[in-house]
Amino acid sequence: MTNTEEEAYEFPHRHLLGLRDYSADDILHVLDQAENFLEILNRPIPKIPTLRDKTIVNLFYENSTRTRLSFEMAQKRMGADVVNFSSSASSVSKGESLKDTIRNIESMKIDMVVVRHPSPGAAHFISRCVDAAILNAGDGAHEHPTQALLDLFSIRQKTGRLKGLKIVIIGDITHSRVVRSNIIGMTRLGVEVTLCGPRTMMPLFVEELGVTISYDLEACLEWCDVAMALRIQLERQEGGLFPSQREYHERFGIKKRHLKEFPDFTIMHPGPINRGVELESEVADHPRSIILNQVTNGLAVRMAALYLLSGGMRS
Repeated sequence: MTNTEEEAYEFPHRHLLGLRDYSADDILHVLDQAENFLEILNRPIPKIPTLRDKTIVNLFYENSTRTRLSFEMAQKRMGADVVNFSSSASSVSKGESLKDTIRNIESMKIDMVVVRHPSPGAAHFISRCVDAAILNAGDGAHEHPTQALLDLFSIRQKTGRLKGLKIVIIGDITHSRVVRSNIIGMTRLGVEVTLCGPRTMMPLFVEELGVTISYDLEACLEWCDVAMALRIQLERQEGGLFPSQREYHERFGIKKRHLKEFPDFTIMHPGPINRGVELESEVADHPRSIILNQVTNGLAVRMAALYLLSGGMRS
């Protein structure tokens, strides 16, 4: 999208519930705006008053470190009034429903809600209950749109393009909300996607999403431009999805020797990393890894999303 096209582009969305509702142009517009905010973050004083007089609630029903801190920092860098809500320290622990909670919060005159919830569709439900703009920070194993946007931004920053790239996503595909949003965004932008992992962690009918399935890690690493390892969700291992972490690492962990054998692919991980499981430490810390870039870029992308959903670039 050229500068002229960007200036004329009318962003059509009130919410960011998932990438399924976003066109290729919508996604690229968010990424282009994030470029501007990354430049702001690199200034000596990385603050702007864009969201001054806006009140934003971070409504987190699940534990989070990176996503919550990233959103909160983005909001404060833009001058918003920020309210952090934790379900464990609220009336939710007394049995209050999600609908009652959000309606009580809205009565305090809020403008935006960032929500993370263990139930798929929670962000969509909240958007029907209140008038505030809703940003989905992860709903169950459904979607995590801002993570996918920051991944796309980081890949474009590293390679200079998205269309035509070959990307393999490795790991616990079934339980990952990150992979669902990434598949939607990547395929919409012309990226060729392969999923790689144990059969027990591969959902049924996933090929209908326009991706290829592989169970051969080394073949994928030889093929790809970018390898994105997903966190193995250790809290689910009691279900016997894989015999042991050691066996998982042997078959699907990216190792230091892979960097020598396949010298071209870039390494990504949405975090947190289980070192020695998805990635050897030498891989996570290697110059070909852009994992820390993903963290920085997440701040810029979330600033861009907040800006656009607050009315920026909308006539």
